[in-house]
Amino acid sequence: MEGFDASRRSAHSASTHVFTFFRQTEPETWESSRAAEVFLTTLQVLKNRAGQRYKRDVKIPELLSWEDVELIAELSQCFPATHLAVCQQSHLNKYRSISGVCNNRQNPLWGAANTALVRWLPAEYEDGEKEPKGWNRGRLHNGFQLPQPREISKEILQSSSKHKEDIYSHLLVEWGQYIDHDITFTPQSTGSAALWTGVDCLNTCENVHPCFPIESDDILSGAQGCMAFYRSTAACSISSGSDIGQALQRQQMNAITSFMDASVVYGYTPKLESFLRDLSGRNGKLAVNNQFEDPKGRPYLPFVATLPSACHQDPQGERVECFSAGDSRVNEGLPLTALHTLWLREHNRIAEALKHINTHWDPEVIYQETRKIIGALHQIITMRDYIPKIIGPESFEYYIGPYGGYDPTMNPSASNVFATAAFRFGHATISPILRRLNKTFQEHETFPHLRLHNTFFSPWRIVSEGGIEPILRGIIGSPAPAVSAHVLMAEEVTQRLVVLGIPQHLDLASLNLQRGRDHGLPGYNNWRAFCGLKGIKTLDDLKKTVRDSKVAEKILKIYKHSDNIDVWLGGLIENLLPDSRTGPLFACLIGKQMKALRDGDRFWWEAEGMFTKQQKTELSKGSLSRIICDNTDITEVPSDSFRFGKYPTDYISCDHIPLMNLEAWREEKSQDSERCTSPAKIKNGDFILSSTSGKLVALYSCYHGFKLKGTAAVVCEGNRWGGQPPQCTGNHY
Repeated sequence: MEGFDASRRSAHSASTHVFTFFRQTEPETWESSRAAEVFLTTLQVLKNRAGQRYKRDVKIPELLSWEDVELIAELSQCFPATHLAVCQQSHLNKYRSISGVCNNRQNPLWGAANTALVRWLPAEYEDGEKEPKGWNRGRLHNGFQLPQPREISKEILQSSSKHKEDIYSHLLVEWGQYIDHDITFTPQSTGSAALWTGVDCLNTCENVHPCFPIESDDILSGAQGCMAFYRSTAACSISSGSDIGQALQRQQMNAITSFMDASVVYGYTPKLESFLRDLSGRNGKLAVNNQFEDPKGRPYLPFVATLPSACHQDPQGERVECFSAGDSRVNEGLPLTALHTLWLREHNRIAEALKHINTHWDPEVIYQETRKIIGALHQIITMRDYIPKIIGPESFEYYIGPYGGYDPTMNPSASNVFATAAFRFGHATISPILRRLNKTFQEHETFPHLRLHNTFFSPWRIVSEGGIEPILRGIIGSPAPAVSAHVLMAEEVTQRLVVLGIPQHLDLASLNLQRGRDHGLPGYNNWRAFCGLKGIKTLDDLKKTVRDSKVAEKILKIYKHSDNIDVWLGGLIENLLPDSRTGPLFACLIGKQMKALRDGDRFWWEAEGMFTKQQKTELSKGSLSRIICDNTDITEVPSDSFRFGKYPTDYISCDHIPLMNLEAWREEKSQDSERCTSPAKIKNGDFILSSTSGKLVALYSCYHGFKLKGTAAVVCEGNRWGGQPPQCTGNHY
């Protein structure tokens, strides 16, 4: 979601502080985006100067050679620092890097954090380089002006009708948001970009970078006549190509790893990973909250480092700060926070078990092996239990199909159209009510249902109002709203949405439409052609696709030309495929993305050498129902928690939910390790044991903030370790 909150604050300064906190990203992300802005601004200055001199619009390819562009990129620090040689290091072969770098040895930045979202079709900017569709007021597209997003939202997307109930539980909606946060995060240009122009996007209705306000003539626009909108931050994306113009188009950043790797649990930078780990405990576990735990002594997520935090507080209760997790959006909503809490507990549960099974494992191995299992469970639950329900079994077979092994030629990076349009299909299934249920799956007698806007950035409700169980029961025991073309978006998000830092109500539908234009996404028809689907030329064509003639008529009336239809809207209103929650276009785009994420991931759970046959058998038993059973007070669940069932007839005892046997991870001590005993421990670092060319090797690494001094690898030779272990020097920060 666009990172929204429905607090009713209007105090400008207070909410601005909150906004900057919640949109904050890791320092590496800001450094990378700043470099991209320096690079693009330099090109713009050169263009402007040339334009003034020659009294005409001058394009970059007329001014600069590719060598010039590379030099400017280098001076802007916009060149990647990763070289192929780095990826040959043996410790990167056994476990994923935290940033996703070197997953693909030949293309080390594929799927890595802080790289550009990939383009499956070239961007369509009004100036060919960076200006979004709708930037130049009065510009015609196919002979017509583009309709304003707010107008589209009011005419087509808003609905006061009640959604029909789905065969699936609301967990399907919540898992969609959770797993999206494992794959994509596009930060907005609220900070660094504004430095170049000095523009305050809250106080302008002009299109001046980084501001791209949404025009509106209704109450939502306030006195200004527009809704504030920040453009997505730029990414460094300099790739050699014959078309220098296309190569220099503005690209948007994916701040997190594209891989389905549980970065949502572990983070995507070494600093964040270190913060989330319990390094002092030397047990391979994740850090837990040191102030609160649930009534049964189960842990909550740790608080953020910077206090006081900006999360809402219980007016009558003890202060509860924002929680911290691998993804900064963890506090956006209570179900999301509950899912994060589940996985924290599951990691620590598995780590504890592995420590008992393999007493000779050092803390680093326990942590990495547990992380590997948790990543595999994220992949299994998403690909086996979630995606087939979203795109339908036929599309799953057609676009994804059976696994054929790792394909190093497949780019697993998240695509712009997936992140900005296709995977936002779930916004049409947001429920305006969060239900909280008791042990018999009835409305909770102490903690009643909540309006959506009372659930955002409110971790205090978990600590003070019964833990995560009432929320989890609510999303398992409530049907998901079904999608139809004439009931698209709940008024709670089109009329009463409040984004932190913007002192006016907003509209999620308008934000999504404007975001697609900000990113220069080609139109609906272009994407239908990309997917091999028939183009929409006439009203009859659209009626066949939408199956709701009134909606089709409204769309063509407002857009006036079928080629102007925004891809997010077009995909959203299509008639659903059998047994799916999407139409043909989004089924195609989501299917293609999922195949890329699976086949282009060297560490996919089914890839050769990742797990033993026995371990794969045990992992296949994993399910969200089992994880809920193992980490909460809930004792009865549906066998597939994504399916909505009536209580108690469709529920079974946790005793009958298959259990993963971690004995499959029992590892006998090798003869070498018996001879050499355990390698020396080092301060501020750790080691993992690896077998290289038939020899046992201890591979040392330092925790974030420390530098390795000495040799990283110490070999077991004869009956002792050859050479001294390294030291980790420096100050931890």
